Amino acid sequence: MAKFMMLFRANPEVFQTMSPEQMQKVIQKWSDWRESLQKSGHLKQLGERLEGGGKVVRGKSKAITDGPYAESKDLVLGHMSVEAKDIAEASQIATGCPILDGDGSVEIRPVMIV
Repeated sequence: MAKFMMLFRANPEVFQTMSPEQMQKVIQKWSDWRESLQKSGHLKQLGERLEGGGKVVRGKSKAITDGPYAESKDLVLGHMSVEAKDIAEASQIATGCPILDGDGSVEIRPVMIV
């Protein structure tokens, strides 16, 4: 089995317009998906949810700026590590992610073995 990082991206404004009932349904979908990954043995490590703000340090000048997403509608909201036989299986696992219901995306990256 190989290890993959899943990065969850979405426009946070989608969640700001949800009613409490809609938000509760989203939370339940995430919980159900996570539980199914645990039961199937694919979940390697849960990541934490990330807030929208932050800082970026870039280049030789070590300039510190807001963001990387000050103008982006596509924020990384969280991450997790999963195990799958290959990237095709990891991609198939990602199709169950609730973030896709809100037109978000899941970036799947193989973890480099050194």
